[in-house]
This record gives sequence, C-alpha cells and structure tokens, in this order.
Amino acid sequence: MMLLQTLIAFLVVLGTLVIVHELGHYFVARLCGVKVLRFSVGMGKVIFSRRVGRDQTEWAISVLPLGGYVKMLDAREQDISGLPPEDLNREFTRQSVWRRFAIVVAGPIANFLLAIVVFAGLYMIGIPEPVPKLRAVPEQSAAYQAGLRGGELITAVNGEPVKVWSELRWDLLQSALAKTPARLDIQRADSFVSGGHLLDTITLQFDGLTAPDLENDFLGKLGVDLAWPKAVIEKINPGSPAMRAGLHEGDVVQQINGVTVIDGLSFVELVHASPGKLLQIAGWRGEQEFVINVTPETQLQDGKPIGRIGVSPRPPEMTVVSEPPLRALSKGVQKTWDTSVLTLKMLGKIVTGEASLKNITGPITIADYAGKTARNGVISFLGFIAYISISLGVMNLLPIPVLDGGLLLYYSLEVLTGRPVSERFGDIAQRAGIGILMTLMVVAVFNDIVRLMS
Repeated sequence: MMLLQTLIAFLVVLGTLVIVHELGHYFVARLCGVKVLRFSVGMGKVIFSRRVGRDQTEWAISVLPLGGYVKMLDAREQDISGLPPEDLNREFTRQSVWRRFAIVVAGPIANFLLAIVVFAGLYMIGIPEPVPKLRAVPEQSAAYQAGLRGGELITAVNGEPVKVWSELRWDLLQSALAKTPARLDIQRADSFVSGGHLLDTITLQFDGLTAPDLENDFLGKLGVDLAWPKAVIEKINPGSPAMRAGLHEGDVVQQINGVTVIDGLSFVELVHASPGKLLQIAGWRGEQEFVINVTPETQLQDGKPIGRIGVSPRPPEMTVVSEPPLRALSKGVQKTWDTSVLTLKMLGKIVTGEASLKNITGPITIADYAGKTARNGVISFLGFIAYISISLGVMNLLPIPVLDGGLLLYYSLEVLTGRPVSERFGDIAQRAGIGILMTLMVVAVFNDIVRLMS
C-alpha cells in the first residue's frame, strides 16, 4: 500500500511539473504565432491522443512518463515544402531570435511561477511550525562557544526577523554556505527582567563546518537544535503497548532504564533505540510517582527496525504565521529566488569539488520524498512540489545542449554574432549534451540506490 502511495505521489509531482513546464512553451509559442503540432505528456510512443482547435493540435499521452514535449512546426524536423504561405510564416526557425528565445525560456519560467503561486498560497493559508527556540546546547559546540545555552528564542538572523524554525534553518544555511558569521538576536528567559526576557545579540561562527556537514545535519554539528517541552504523554493509541502497560495521558516521563529523559525528543529517541527490549519507565502522574515496564513493538522505518509503544509526547511550541495576499506573494517571490540561488550555489560547489556528487539525486529519491510528504499532508506535499519545480526550472536553464539553457546559449550567440550557430557545431554540442545528461543520470540513479540500501 505504501509503495502504491509513493508511486501515485511521484506521478502526480512529475505530471504536474511536466504539464506546467510544457504549457509555458505552448502558450508563448501560440502567442508568438508559431504553429504547435503536438503537446505530449510523456515521451516515446503515443498511447492516447486527441486533436483540438483551429490548428488541430494533437494533445497526447506517451508511454514513458519521464518528461514531455511540445512539437512545433519546424523545418529541421518536417518537410515544409508543400505548406501554404500562411503556415510557412508560423514555422519556428523563421521567427526572430527574440521570439525563439521567449518560447524556450517560457518553460523554466512557468516552473518558477508555479513555485511562487504555491508558496504564496501556503503563506496566505498559514502553516503551523515550531517557534525558533533552542534546546540545551552541548558544550564544546560552536553554539555554546557563541554564548548559547538553551531555552533562547531566536528573533532575527543578520537583522532579518525569523518567526519559525524553518526560517532560522534557512538563514543559517545561507550564512554557512557564504562562510560568513551569523548575528543572532535572541531573547533569554530571565525572571529578574521586566517581562521575563533578556534581549541579547551573539555571533555564531561556522569555521568548524566541513562540506559533508552542510550536506547532512549542519545545525546539529553547530549545537543548534529545536527545543522540546518535558516528556509529557499527550496521546496514547488504543491497544498499544503503552496502554496495555498502564501509561496514562498526562504522565510525565523522567527516566527510562535509569537514564534521565530531558524532554519529549529524548523520550522518543530512547524508545526508538529499543525495539523488542524491556523498558522500565519512571515518572510522575500528578503528585504520585509511578514505575511501569513496557516492551516496544518492532517496526521498520526507512528499512531500519525501531521501537514504538504507541504514544505521542507533547510537541514543540508551535505558531501559525499567515500573510495578506500581497505580502504572501512577495514572500513567495523571495522564497523562489532564494531557493534558486541556493540551488545554483550547491551546483557550483559540486563542480568545484567543495560539495560531494552524492548531492545529485534522481527519480528514486524524488519518488521516495514525494511519498513521504504526501503522507505528511497536503501542505507538506505542495511545498515539496514547489521545491522540485524550482529545481526543474534551474536545471533546464543550465547551458547544456539538449536542455532549454543550451538553446538559450545558441540564441545568445546568434544575437552577439548576427548569425545562427552552424549545424555542425549544433550536432557536436548535441552529442556532448546527451553524454553529460546520461552521465548525470547514471550518477543520480547510483546515488539513489546507495541511499535506498543504506
């Protein structure tokens, strides 16, 4: 069932992005007066089609679901010798270089517009997220050396306000990639200060971070983690090991097998690490102490056995930040721009060797995350679609022949030189581009398989 969910979610993501991308090409081609012969979702043999409109454009579904295309009237691909003059004027290569440029760039732009619309919609709706409050900070970490101890609320990074945890993570990632210190405005809990808060500013250094750290849990490496409340049991599943053992909602867990449980996350981690093992849980029920024995059931998560007893601890402190339409649209544009720039930075680091080739992912990883985000809810799934749409837009703009960016490079050279790129040069570049893409696909699929197996 989970595999079917993952497959459906992947097809929804892929289908949405392909359709949006190709519609960008299609509508601008029509706007520029170019005749469109076929709009295909999928590649290879057509398995279903229907002709629509004055031009009898063929709207098709093809057998291979990885991609799609818009086929225009093009002298390089069809014999146009017998066409009437009105159709000859609508042939692609007879259009000005600026019209051809607009038609090609419209696909990636459509992907960016999709991301902007999705982000703006999510900002208007409002997304429940944890507040940027810190957990206890490990000694010897960069966060501890900067003066953080835990319990602080981060209110701004480098002068930019942050309201939720994801904004804090994003801003710190930007600073870490730029290798510049981050200035954090914080509120410390202080009972001797009016209002109970002591305002402060600290500087967080990133000197100890390596490229692999940035590719994994870089916040954990810095000593920055999300604060959780005490391990209070908020919900117990009927018939679960916890219910059979006698745990109650509202119980405060303090120890497991003699190990102190500092918060709800610590509780979850200790249970997950003990599949099939007897646990002695000690804590408080109101004003009464209790000690209960429970054995977690063994379940698989990402292919690894973990323990579960069927309880949910009290979650981190949450907030919902929603914006009015214009502000939400502005934030959607900014988020899309920042994500595009970050994607380019990571690609640049891969090329220069500062980041690992392991960061290149393919369809298997995309399908895996599509399934996971779909199971997390509509908001999570829509956010994932927006991020993948940005990645698709950025990748298509890379100056690699056979991609949109390669064609845009040809047209730029045509503008500079006053003449089109020669067919011989185009053929050689086409073969090179196919080779580059095939190499990237092999690396991506290899990384996907390794990631899945590990």
